[in-house]
Amino acid sequence: MTALANKIAIVTGASSGIGRATALLFAQEGAKLIVSARRQSELKTLVTEIEAAGGRAIAVAGDVKDETLAEELVRTATSRFGGLDIAFNNAGIIGDIGPISDLSLAGWHETLDTNLTSAFLSAKYQIPAMMARGGGSLIFTSSFVGYTVGMPGMSAYAASKAGLIGLTIALAAEFGPQAIRVNAILPGGTDTPASITNAPGAGPEVLAFVEGLHALKRMAKPEEIARSVLHLASDASSFITGTALLVDGGASISRS
Repeated sequence: MTALANKIAIVTGASSGIGRATALLFAQEGAKLIVSARRQSELKTLVTEIEAAGGRAIAVAGDVKDETLAEELVRTATSRFGGLDIAFNNAGIIGDIGPISDLSLAGWHETLDTNLTSAFLSAKYQIPAMMARGGGSLIFTSSFVGYTVGMPGMSAYAASKAGLIGLTIALAAEFGPQAIRVNAILPGGTDTPASITNAPGAGPEVLAFVEGLHALKRMAKPEEIARSVLHLASDASSFITGTALLVDGGASISRS
């Protein structure tokens, strides 16, 4: 039997990278999906790919900073598929990078609202829906940045991602008695369109630097991160909650 048979899942940030890879893996493992991102055309392509492989998925485009989207995703999962068992709240941004003296208040709010406040909004609507099903698995995408590693110029990003870990721990303790597990993954450098290694003008020296940060001396593929999300979503992790799971290729321990 597939790991997520008869499960209903939401995946945000699903148009590319880790979110897209996870949505495809969840569908392969039997889940019915609500996929979300800002780009409707990319979501449409994803849904077509899932359905061509025999899966089921519905696309709902929108901005995770918008509370109405959080509500709509849960409403769609409930009305179209009958409820909600799993939520992978993955959408996020790096935001403005630079000295804190140069960071605008608007830039600070944009990063925190996208990465952290959106997680609060998601949980606000997802948890009651999971309680109605008798439990569930809630997963956030945090980062080793701001947790085990400090990187200059990334104060807003680090604060938002560290805040996700605090939110994870609090929600895990609050809703554990209702059989709701809450965990966060902390990916290392991953080869996605949003990676700094794929930014315009990024040369081979950027890739070499990022790869060198990891004990494995390489970046992750999105599919590798997706498998860690699948573990937390499935019953294989039935006694894991409140965890900040490092999936960072040893970046947190590497000094070479």
